[in-house]
Amino acid sequence: MSAIVLAQNSESINPGLAAIGYGLAAIGPGLGVAMIFAAVINGTARQPEARGVLLGLAWTTFAIVEVLALLGFVLFFMVG
Repeated sequence: MSAIVLAQNSESINPGLAAIGYGLAAIGPGLGVAMIFAAVINGTARQPEARGVLLGLAWTTFAIVEVLALLGFVLFFMVG
């Protein structure tokens, strides 16, 4: 069965199952954000003068990772 057929038949998905799916999908961005800021803390501890550059990169990648979580949240309401 192709992805298009599954998307067209999305009305039959149980809303409780969709909530579990979103909860599991939120684990990925949560771990991603934790890894981003752990790397910034580690990098700042090793080279304190690079703190500004590291924080700038961290906030940029944080925004990208959070967009994935928000996309999952929107899809949860579209399916549910």
